[in-house]
Amino acid sequence: MTVIRTIRAATTAVLSAVLLLASTGCGSKLIQFPEDHERFLRIDKAVESLRQSYVKKDLSTMASLMVPTEPLERLQRDAAQDFETFDSMTLLFNIERIMIDNDDVDVYVHWQGIWKKAPDDPGLRQRGHTRMQWVGTTAILLKAVQGDAPFGMKGRQTGSDQIPRPKK
Repeated sequence: MTVIRTIRAATTAVLSAVLLLASTGCGSKLIQFPEDHERFLRIDKAVESLRQSYVKKDLSTMASLMVPTEPLERLQRDAAQDFETFDSMTLLFNIERIMIDNDDVDVYVHWQGIWKKAPDDPGLRQRGHTRMQWVGTTAILLKAVQGDAPFGMKGRQTGSDQIPRPKK
């Protein structure tokens, strides 16, 4: 009988300790490198601003996020063609990795989207991976894009990539 009471008391003590630790948890994380943390937030905001400006068909905002170079001007022209061709665009970004080397920032993004020419159009579904090269510490600007960029979908249209229409 005393053995059962001892086991029961020990079990109760262990459960109480576990509940106490679980309930207190970590109150808040202390950011060890606040400057780096702020820079990561600025990079994330720049990538999201690029995505939103494309989906909202806002070419001037897209251009304001880019270093003026010939390849990026071509990307802007491709985006403008998308704006004219597609009625709506849905685009999702998933940042897989961010690599920083002084002022240079590489952001590896997996993206997927649907481009529709009309509201009842099932759309063109695409996905891919791209490397966005950004530059800056305070102001973050896009300087290059490599891989499968989601911009310029009009030029990539093929019949096999379209979502089949449901039969009526």
